[in-house]
Amino acid sequence: MKKGFKLQANLPRLRKWLGFAVVVALIVLEIVICAQSASNFKEMWVYGMLIFCCILLDVSVTLKYYVIKSPGVRSAMYGADFFCLLVISMVTGNDFCVVLYCLVTTEFYINNESLKLNLIVFGISAAVFVASFVLGWVRVYEGANLYDSIVQILGGCLFGIIILAIHFVIVLALMRFYRMSKRLSEALAEADASKARLKEAYEMLSRTAVFEERNRIAKDIHDNAGHSITTVIMQTEAAKLLIDSDPDEAKNKIISANIQAKNALDQMRTSVHLLAGRAAESSLKDGIEEIVAQTVDSSDMKIRTDVEDITLDEERARFLFNSVKECISNGMRHGGATAFYIEAKRRRDGVYMLVSDNGSGPHGEIVEGYGLKSMRERAEKFGGTMHISGEPQEGCEVEIFIKERA
Repeated sequence: MKKGFKLQANLPRLRKWLGFAVVVALIVLEIVICAQSASNFKEMWVYGMLIFCCILLDVSVTLKYYVIKSPGVRSAMYGADFFCLLVISMVTGNDFCVVLYCLVTTEFYINNESLKLNLIVFGISAAVFVASFVLGWVRVYEGANLYDSIVQILGGCLFGIIILAIHFVIVLALMRFYRMSKRLSEALAEADASKARLKEAYEMLSRTAVFEERNRIAKDIHDNAGHSITTVIMQTEAAKLLIDSDPDEAKNKIISANIQAKNALDQMRTSVHLLAGRAAESSLKDGIEEIVAQTVDSSDMKIRTDVEDITLDEERARFLFNSVKECISNGMRHGGATAFYIEAKRRRDGVYMLVSDNGSGPHGEIVEGYGLKSMRERAEKFGGTMHISGEPQEGCEVEIFIKERA
């Protein structure tokens, strides 16, 4: 990017130096041509016209390089240039006038990318040179042998056209190379800018992915630990009530609560280790039955299940497992539920799961806390839905549908 900018910034200076070189070369060559032809003039007004045309040509070329920017004015000035060249060549009959044509047309070739326009100017310059050279030869060498005149005229015209063609090809090739280099520099600069934007977008996506991973881990910890800790609280509350009347049963409750607390700790550790992102598959039936067994063993809950043997990727399976735990915990804490029914079946291209309880049910509008809100977002992420329904004193139902594959 810096190199391209430097090249573009120096382009006006390069044009100025090129214009200076062309004007100096033009003046030097005109002096040489005028000096060589001085002895051939009998009328001083003709020589004066030659000098006037040379000066006019120098002024015109200088103005085009440094002052005039309008395309229309430039075109008119090129007409004046070719007229001056015609007069100079016709008056002097000098072969080297072809170099003047090359110097004058250089500025046009540089400023125009159109090959058609450049070819037109080349054709005009070649035609004017041939016409002026023939007229100049006839005027200067009047009375010479016809055969020698024809040979000299043809040789001079061919020489001039070859020089004009070589100049045309070289200038256009150099300008083509320059323009391609310029476009390449601009493309590289644009690529660098795009790369910077992509890098910024990638960093933003990376930060978003980190936030999503943190939220997922927080959800796992909330679901797993929340379910187990709810059971621990219920067990310890029951132990407090039984510690005087039935010490053995209270002891069993405390032991069960201890097991649940250890299980919660293991689940929290597992959630943290999920940062490694190991791809695996889990059995929905085995996972839900394990949750049910842990809940029933540590409480007086009655849970009935109807779960098909479905294998899911770890992320989807963990979502459904955590959803079951969240529903059981919410039913026990908020609804006072003592019985649950869990159903999970494959439907079309996804999995449908229902968790219902016999609790007090929702009263009024259902307000989703962190757990339910996270469940809904995760279900939608897996291309599915979540629906909560229920009536007061008739329990609550949570329906979840997710697609098996993205």
